[in-house]
Amino acid sequence: MTDFKALIEADTGQTARSIQLVDAGNFEDWLKGQPDSIRSLVTAYQFVGKADTYLLLPWVGSKGDDKSVAGDFSVVAGVLDHEKLDPWSLAKLGSSLPEGKYRLQDTSAKGTLFGWLMSQHEFDLYKELLERQGPSVLLVKDAIAQRDEAVRQAEATAMVRDMVNTPAADMGPDKIENIVDKLSEKHGAEVKVTRGDTLEEHFPMIHGVGKAAMRAHAPRLIELKWGKADHPKIAIVGKGVTFDTGGLSMKSPAGMMLMKKDMGGAAHAIALARMVMEAKLPVRLHLLIPAVENSVDGHALRPGDILHSRKGLTVEITNTDAEGRLVLGDALTLAGEAEPELIIDFATLTGAARVALGPDLPAMFCDDREMADGLLQAGADESDPLWQMPLWSGYDAMLNSTIADCVNSASGGFAGCITAALFLKKFAPDSVPWAHFDTFAWRPVAKPGRPIGGEALGLRASWRYLQGRYGQ
Repeated sequence: MTDFKALIEADTGQTARSIQLVDAGNFEDWLKGQPDSIRSLVTAYQFVGKADTYLLLPWVGSKGDDKSVAGDFSVVAGVLDHEKLDPWSLAKLGSSLPEGKYRLQDTSAKGTLFGWLMSQHEFDLYKELLERQGPSVLLVKDAIAQRDEAVRQAEATAMVRDMVNTPAADMGPDKIENIVDKLSEKHGAEVKVTRGDTLEEHFPMIHGVGKAAMRAHAPRLIELKWGKADHPKIAIVGKGVTFDTGGLSMKSPAGMMLMKKDMGGAAHAIALARMVMEAKLPVRLHLLIPAVENSVDGHALRPGDILHSRKGLTVEITNTDAEGRLVLGDALTLAGEAEPELIIDFATLTGAARVALGPDLPAMFCDDREMADGLLQAGADESDPLWQMPLWSGYDAMLNSTIADCVNSASGGFAGCITAALFLKKFAPDSVPWAHFDTFAWRPVAKPGRPIGGEALGLRASWRYLQGRYGQ
């Protein structure tokens, strides 16, 4: 794991290279204030202050200058708005500048540290010949509180990215259990695991999905509980399908290519639980991860089979590739039995959500107006945007079955992410505010600080919401 704390230092006047931020609106005024040699250099390199571009400038000093800003060069960098910086404003610089120490000139670093940190994280588990340059360190006044929160978010985001990027051979249900175990040891939490055929009686849908991989990758329900018993209860649930072949409703080779990421919901849930515990948020946390591999053998779930559920509802299987909602259904039922104040679940649930919203926006479903508004505002505040989709009861009939209480997948292809969320709603308690995130957990196109690969989407928004609701 990247040592994020080492990338930010308290500014006590150390020698450092200065960074000047400009945007399209103030670039010309900035340029007019520069000496002729700098203006000529900027013109020669055609630097115009465009966002996510920068230029190294020779440091020009004179007698009596503050030695703390001396260096062999300085930096001018373009941002969208130099007065309204966002978490990604410094991401290009963090990943591109030479090793050394830097400070922002006449600009606060507040709100920008997260991007500086994430831009220097790389998933390198399988790169044996990696050559890495030394870190770029940002000096920040009053750094401690800002640094601690930025590091907490960066470590959680890196955890999601690294878990999702890891191939399924090295990120099976047992590995996810090990990750939760290590977190519990660090924070003094309790862990309970129900695995294998012992699932069948109490968590039959988790067992039904995972039984085809029983010998190699036994399914399990991983539970972590942390916090004082008299604190408000919250539940966080994550879909942990460590690889999804589609079962007997098998995916194409292209459709299977990214299915190592189908445990992305579990990665988000575990990372959010980690943030809650590290910040010592005054809550009683219940983390639930149904971890399975959706595989194929003679015991595999078949289209047309009927599954019982922990809640008592029967489910006709119309598509074995709609398995994530099944394992989540049993987990949501258990979460609700403890009567928490709220439930949040994360799942890489449907391609329909990606068709509707693309890869950057997780679909968020929530019928509780106060919770929904709070999550949306938190997403805007953290530059971790969400988009609310409707739990439209008019589509309930699409889940009707002629021989069971419901089907697991509506026919026809209409409103796929909505009907999936409506299926989950059948298992979420009516009296508890519940938010469901249908997140992609993947970035198909690189942006500064955001490489192609696993990605946390909705994580920081959820954390900001919980901080605002329960923080001291």
